[in-house]
Formats: sequence, structure tokens, C-alpha cells
Amino acid sequence: MDLQQRLLQDMQAAMKAGQKERLAAIRLLRAQLKDAAIAKGGPLSPEEELQVLTSAVKKRKESIAAFAAAGRRDLLEREQEQLATVQSYLPQQLSEEEIAREFGEIITQLGAAGIKDLGRVMAEAMKRLRGRADGKVVQELARRRLG
Repeated sequence: MDLQQRLLQDMQAAMKAGQKERLAAIRLLRAQLKDAAIAKGGPLSPEEELQVLTSAVKKRKESIAAFAAAGRRDLLEREQEQLATVQSYLPQQLSEEEIAREFGEIITQLGAAGIKDLGRVMAEAMKRLRGRADGKVVQELARRRLG
């Protein structure tokens, strides 16, 4: 089942169950996917769909940080619920050990020696780990390994 069909089924289930925040998150995801398809001028590939989902997660995390800093507990909780919904459509996230193992392979493959190779390593890492690892965690690990 493709992502759009799964979102439609989950949206209908959320409506029947009266899950307002889940429903709002799913509707927003469907709209973002549709906007991306219109901008592209055709259907999205699975990688492009993953990119839209990753972007939605990033935006929600930024909102959560802003609401926490502003002391807006009500909005914070709503955003956390929606974040959980969006993350449920992403592939299983890798653990830090699994990311480190991937890094070892990438560093060996590219022959990276130090921090000057960070750009090349990050480009390859994000290509391999897109959607399966948080970019901030990947960058932090890369700096530790190469620095």
C-alpha cells in the first residue's frame, strides 16, 4: 500500500475515532504531499515522499522547541501529538550504534581523514540515512568521528 492510500485510510479511521490531533496531522501531511506533487508536476517518488515527511518532522520539532521556550504548554502538547503521528509514517529510526557503524563504512569508503572531509562524509551519510536518522544526530556523530 502506498503512502497516500495509507494516509487516506488512517484519516478515515481518525475521523471515526474522534482523534482530532491525529486527523489534523494527517490532513496536513496529505496537503504537503499534494503541494509537492503539484510543484514537481507529477507523482512523487518514494524518496520525494520521504523528503516531505522528514521536512514535516523537522518543522514540528522546531515548533516544539519554540513553544517550550515560550511556555505554551497547550500548543506544545498538541505539536508533540502531531509529531508522533508524522513519525509513524517514517521508516524505523536507526540507533546511534547503527549510525556509527554506517559512518565507519562511509569514512573507510571515502578515505576521510579529518574534519576537512566533513562535507563529503555528511553528503554521503545523508544520502544513505535519509529518513532513518535525525540530521542533527548524524552531524554531531560526524564531527565527533572526524574531529
